[in-house]
Amino acid sequence: MTTLSVRLPESLHRNAKLFAEREGTSLNQLLATALAEKLAALGAEEVLQARAQRADQEAFQRALAEVPDTAADSGDEWP
Repeated sequence: MTTLSVRLPESLHRNAKLFAEREGTSLNQLLATALAEKLAALGAEEVLQARAQRADQEAFQRALAEVPDTAADSGDEWP
């Protein structure tokens, strides 16, 4: 574990403490979880960009050609 000192505006600190209490967790745990979620979201963007670079338009069109051309189920129509 590492100790990190962070300066927060009073309002942010107050809200974080409030939500930690509502969640029944410590402020440290709430902040660690929030940071982990943010880092995961940022990492996901990189993963998706890397996958997009590997896209093969011809392979996609071949796969799409194998899908039957049927009407959409009720409620699933394209606008």
